[in-house]
Amino acid sequence: MLKIAYDPIYAHPLPEGHRFPMLKYELIPEQLLYEGSITTDNLFAPAICPDEIVLWTHEADYLARLHDQTLSAKEQRHIGFPQSPALTQRELVIAQGTIDCCHFALEYGVAMNVAGGTHHAFAGRGEGFCLLNDFGVAANYLLHRQLARKILIIDLDVHQGNGTASLFEKEPRVFTFSMHGDHNYPFHKEKSDLDVALKDGTTDAVYLPLLENTLQTLINELMPDFAFFLSGVDILDTDKFGKLKVSLQGCRRRDEIVFDMLRKHQIPCTVAMGGGYSPDVKTIVEAHCNTFRTALDRYF
Repeated sequence: MLKIAYDPIYAHPLPEGHRFPMLKYELIPEQLLYEGSITTDNLFAPAICPDEIVLWTHEADYLARLHDQTLSAKEQRHIGFPQSPALTQRELVIAQGTIDCCHFALEYGVAMNVAGGTHHAFAGRGEGFCLLNDFGVAANYLLHRQLARKILIIDLDVHQGNGTASLFEKEPRVFTFSMHGDHNYPFHKEKSDLDVALKDGTTDAVYLPLLENTLQTLINELMPDFAFFLSGVDILDTDKFGKLKVSLQGCRRRDEIVFDMLRKHQIPCTVAMGGGYSPDVKTIVEAHCNTFRTALDRYF
């Protein structure tokens, strides 16, 4: 059974002016339920991630400032959200959801978090709408619990996973692969284990074979026993900020390539949704729902 982490707090931690980016988090499960792709049995509500687990990834002083609501005005500007207890709780729930998905992925092959992919969060700071790095927290959890020996993070959001790259810069058991827009946020890039920077206007014809060849080479060389997949849909040609020209069909084909390759090599995978900023929220929801539909088709 495909298990999907979802909590209503994913969509409701912010003032009204910040609601649009969060709307998709309630619409994705609603659409999947409405069309019959899933039932409520597929959904589970995560708990709050314990501090002791978060501290395997994030600095104690930073976590304390999140709890105490003492982030500076500058820190809040870098994050892009005003601080609030609900926002901190949301990030802790997302992190636990991604950890829980790892356990389900080990059992079923794949599991998915409706939110997550907060790859701009560093050990001691947040930025780019990310407070805590859920893939970082979950990857370190797997390593500490000896549930994985070699982890591959496949970050296909249009923005480089700079926080994730920084977190695992000196951790040989975690390989960070980011395929992103070259001329896009963050404008100062960190160094992933492998960065594939794409030109503005990159189309399906370039994107898809490049991804397939790169991922196959990585899997052959690394032989990972666990993978994380950040399936951002800000690569779409309709995205306001993405600058790439990948079609809706091409985005779905991207998901097929990743799932087919991981399944072929029997590599469990945890998926998080990442970004998506097309003007029409229906486009965002459809592209994200395609990721869930593809996982259901390939694994169940």
